[in-house]
Amino acid sequence: MASSNFIDHVRLCSRSGSGGAGAVHLRREKHVPKGGPDGGNGGRGGHVILRGNKQLWTLLHLRYKKHVIARNGGNGEGGCRSGADGDDVILEVPLGTIAKNGETGDKIIEITEEGQEVILTRGGRGGLGNFNFRNATNQTPRYAQPGEEGLEEWVVLELKVLADVGLVGFPNAGKSTLLSVVSEAKPEIANYAFTTLVPNLGVVEYRDYKSFIMADIPGIIEGASEGKGLGIRFLRHIERNSILLFLIPADADNINKEYDILLKELKTYNPELLDKKRILAVSKSDMLDDELIEEMTKEIPNNIPYIFISSITNTGITELKDMLWKAMN
Repeated sequence: MASSNFIDHVRLCSRSGSGGAGAVHLRREKHVPKGGPDGGNGGRGGHVILRGNKQLWTLLHLRYKKHVIARNGGNGEGGCRSGADGDDVILEVPLGTIAKNGETGDKIIEITEEGQEVILTRGGRGGLGNFNFRNATNQTPRYAQPGEEGLEEWVVLELKVLADVGLVGFPNAGKSTLLSVVSEAKPEIANYAFTTLVPNLGVVEYRDYKSFIMADIPGIIEGASEGKGLGIRFLRHIERNSILLFLIPADADNINKEYDILLKELKTYNPELLDKKRILAVSKSDMLDDELIEEMTKEIPNNIPYIFISSITNTGITELKDMLWKAMN
């Protein structure tokens, strides 16, 4: 899919429906000239609802939908007939979508499961008809409640990609190449920084027909948590991954130093990211002989499982899948 089709941030105005007014009505029939009150209640205003849909992976379909308006509820009628509820508006969103208040930035709701429905903007309640206000001292009330006004608010929808494994590394570390080798994904691959501008997802097939999802996250640079490079625009996607696979190329000046920089950026953005399981893969290792591998092993941090791989020769790819599957289970 083209890069421009990946939309992970939209801002829209959400307006729920107003509740219908309760009816003021007195029962009048041929042989009942002075019947009691029988005004019905007003209908509820329509909600604006978010529904999770695992078939979606982008907010593209909402990009140009700036106003979402639900219908008002119907007014009550005589004969204790209630007004119709206003039609709800249901917005299908991909799993991992977070709704935030457009003014304060506070999180409102979060969609993480298929078919999950959560009310984003609640419709107004319908007013009570005069039938509800009758009592021993006021047997013919001639008043009813108006419907409750609907709500109008600006909402920001943000998508955080859901995946089992997230690839973390500097630009041009070989993340897209690895994803294209272990899955059927076809990310853009080129020998320059920031080839990947949007997250790419791939299904990695494992033994005995098992599989897991891997996400190629656009490259991080030093200072990304402060807005440099692609900034924090894609750092949020890393929050949704169960395991972080750090990818550092074999031609890096210092593996330990690059790993520390990546770790520092994640910690600055969200310290909770350091609680996730981590695996280090040294990519492009087809350029190394056994002596160089032994020498580079000394640079690798002691507190992280590691493996040398090559997406070109498939060296270590099967072993990497085993490590990831074991870490997930």
